[in-house]
Amino acid sequence: MFARRAASFATSLRRLPAAAVSPVSPSFGQVAAALASRRAVFPREASPRASSISTPKSENIVWSDSLLSTEERLAMTGCKGATLWLTGLSGSGKSTVSSVLEKKLIERGVLAYRLDGDNVRMGLNKDMGFSKADRVENIRRIAEVSKLFTDCGIVTLTSFISPYREDRDRAREIFEKDGLLFMEVHVDVPLDVAESRDPKGLYKKARSGALKNFTGIDDPYEAPLKPELVLKTHDFSVDECADQALEALRKCGVSIPENPV
Repeated sequence: MFARRAASFATSLRRLPAAAVSPVSPSFGQVAAALASRRAVFPREASPRASSISTPKSENIVWSDSLLSTEERLAMTGCKGATLWLTGLSGSGKSTVSSVLEKKLIERGVLAYRLDGDNVRMGLNKDMGFSKADRVENIRRIAEVSKLFTDCGIVTLTSFISPYREDRDRAREIFEKDGLLFMEVHVDVPLDVAESRDPKGLYKKARSGALKNFTGIDDPYEAPLKPELVLKTHDFSVDECADQALEALRKCGVSIPENPV
């Protein structure tokens, strides 16, 4: 399926109007003129892609528009991006469900990528700790990265405790300002179930006082009020939870075959 989509994408590029890009190698001037024409339609202050919930620290920057809108990209590639924001206590099953879901999507020819909390803290957010301020910035960065993935047609699966409701609402706003699909998924298990699993031994450390600011013990978890999906991993298998997420994506317009291709 990926090969067919690539061929279709190449054909679509050849069909772009001359105003967008020359059928032969375009000059710098031609591309600049095409971008300028897009900026005339979407000036920076009104451009949905240039919007953000935070103000950049740098002043001498200008938003660089693409030659393709999100709609044009979707029409050419057939890939509708989305972000499933999995939130829940440590040990609730976020990483496990997202791993299985990612595999199911790829098997069905859907571009998908998983952003896991621990993994991201080993690279992009390795300068972040677990203070309130660091948690806020951690989520902001992930939301911005996920938005870029979603805009280019990837189903992005984020697995973060993201304990504060206000931060998740800000993340949603980043997507909704750009007209991109954001689905909050509450991986909902009782605290005693999550603690009994304790795959990393973190609850034990938190109970002993060796680990501070741990969500559910000495730091709050604010459950979503109106999530698009609730997954109860203590009542359903991992496979069943992943299938529930697949169905939720289909209902939101993401084309996903029933069976692997």
